[in-house]
Amino acid sequence: MRTSWLRAAALAAAAALALPLATATPALAYEPVEIVHTEQVQVGPYPVTVGFSEWPLRALHSLDFTFMPEGGIADRSGTVELMPDADPSSGETEPLSRHPRKREVWGLDVYALDDPGPWTLRFSVDGPLGRGEGVLPRLSVLEQPGPPMALSWSMSVIPMIMGVLFLVVVWRRSRPGDRIGTAFAT
Repeated sequence: MRTSWLRAAALAAAAALALPLATATPALAYEPVEIVHTEQVQVGPYPVTVGFSEWPLRALHSLDFTFMPEGGIADRSGTVELMPDADPSSGETEPLSRHPRKREVWGLDVYALDDPGPWTLRFSVDGPLGRGEGVLPRLSVLEQPGPPMALSWSMSVIPMIMGVLFLVVVWRRSRPGDRIGTAFAT
């Protein structure tokens, strides 16, 4: 009788572990990158197609960039520098590496441009034809979507403040310190 109970418990435990694994696998799959707009850039001897997953571009809005040199990315390396025209010194240089969800091209996954206004993308590519440099100038980035960031943060903090106030009021009304002393006095 004891072995049948252990066997049933082991079978139930195995089923409980197998069910989440079997159902989670499709949910963990990445969505493919959908390119909705492209621009052409001549980077020395290499024509490069720059793809965007959102168009028009908006500040502080995550998107995917893809960089597809003609002839593929094999035997090539490079960098891209993303610079706002308003302050070129605040630009970021990123190595051109495989996009995590579109492995046959270079890319930046879930990347956001910080400020609205014109941006410049400066490329350098090293490959079989030597080193090449090129620029995608004056890429227009619009204002961030939605309300201003300060308003968004303040609206999200209000429930937490209300919860803390509620706990303070309940604590003050119940006076747990007074009740402990009276409970032992009787």
